[in-house]
Order: sequence, then structure tokens, then C-alpha cells
Amino acid sequence: MRKRFLAVSAFSALLAASFAANAADVKMPAKAPPMPMPPAFNWSGFYIGGNLGGAWFKNDVTDNFGLNFNNNNNIGVFTGGGQVGFNWQVGNYTGGNFVWGVEADFDAASNNNNNNNIAVFVPVIGQTIQVTANDRWVTTVAARLGWAYDRLLVYAKGGGGWVGFNGFTVTNLNTGASFTGSTSSSDGGWLVGGGFEWAFADNWSMRFEYDFLGLGSRAFTVPAGSPFLAGDTFTTGNRNLQMATVGINYRFNWWTTGPMVAAKY
Repeated sequence: MRKRFLAVSAFSALLAASFAANAADVKMPAKAPPMPMPPAFNWSGFYIGGNLGGAWFKNDVTDNFGLNFNNNNNIGVFTGGGQVGFNWQVGNYTGGNFVWGVEADFDAASNNNNNNNIAVFVPVIGQTIQVTANDRWVTTVAARLGWAYDRLLVYAKGGGGWVGFNGFTVTNLNTGASFTGSTSSSDGGWLVGGGFEWAFADNWSMRFEYDFLGLGSRAFTVPAGSPFLAGDTFTTGNRNLQMATVGINYRFNWWTTGPMVAAKY
């Protein structure tokens, strides 16, 4: 009996040892690594694009006789042109939100001579005088500061701008005589603006922007040989331009959002 007990005990011990050895060899399945987060969109890079919109010019005119040719309503024209610039997103590749850059724009304006005819009756000469101005193009250079919410960029801009004009004409509507105060030239001023831009693809984005350009005054004197208002000086003041445009940009340096960026994470 005792021998049988010892044999059973020995067999039980061997069986227990075998189970323990087998359990030690069993490995728990490895936990799958978490899916990598897609890299955040990055705005860094050079870009080029085009824009369409409208501009509103304001131009008040007075002269030595106290005549007021002010046009209190802004004169609207269609504009179209292009822009080129550079962005750098601070904390590049690490998800920083601050974006700074520089941009230059050039836009042509539709002819606004027909909408800028300001006529005033002059009692001194008993005739009606018309003042015509025509701004033909606008160019700006500005710094941009923005904050990126992934593919949405909200920004402000500030810098300078120039407006090109085809002279400044004064016409006597009674006689048809006229003179131009200056030949084609340009005038500059300060610029502030802002907008937002949406990247609908890795290389492409669409923007909406508003700009205000404050311009300096101009003055010219009617030549001595003029058949009317000889020696009179016309002065322009309160000159400004407002623009609202929609544009599309193509951004180079596509690698800032491509596989090379993902490899850095």
C-alpha cells in the first residue's frame, strides 16, 4: 500500500512539473502597436497664384477757388491679377501653429473713367468743369502673420502698396477743351489687410482677403496757357483704396506634408 502511495505521489509530481514547464513555454500574444497619427498639415513653402475681385477707389478733389469735386461714394471696379509669396510655419514638423511670411501682389483694374466723372458748375467762369481720374493697377508688398488650425490659416498682413493712374484730366463741358494734369504715373501708401486660407489639397489652397490701402495726396496746377482756370491748383485728398478678392495658390515644397515628413515622426 505504501509503495502504491509513493508511486502515485511521484507520478503526480512529474505531471505537475510537466504542466508548469508547458505553461512557461506559452507566450501571450503581443499587443498591436497603435496606429501612427497622420502628420499635421504644414504651410511652409513658396507659392504662386491668381486672384479675382473688386476694388473701391475714393478720391476727393478741391481747388483754389473752393470748388468741391468730392465723390463721397466709393467707385467700384473689377480687378484681377496674381500673387507670389513664402510661408514658414514655426515648429516645422512638430505641429507648431504660428505662420509668418511675405507676399507680393499685382492686380489690374478695369477702366473707371466712365464712373469717375465729377462735374461742378463754376460761377467765376459760368461754365461746368468735369474732373476725371483713372486708376489702372495696384501692387502691394506685405508681411503676413497667421495662425494655423491644421488646413485652415487665419492671417493678417501689413506693408505698402502703389496705385498706377493714367493722368488726371480736367474738362470744360461747355467748350470741350481739356488738359491732363500729369502723364501715366504711380502713387504709394500704407497697406493693412487680412483673410483666411483653406488648403483643400496638399499643394492647393483657396483664400479670401480684404485689404485697405491709404494713399498720399496729389496736386497739380493748370498751365498758364490754358483757355480756362489758368493758374488754378487742384489737390486730391482723402485718397484710399479697398480691395476684396478670392484667390487660389499652388504651393511648392510638397515634401512638407508628404512621406518624408511622416518618416520624421
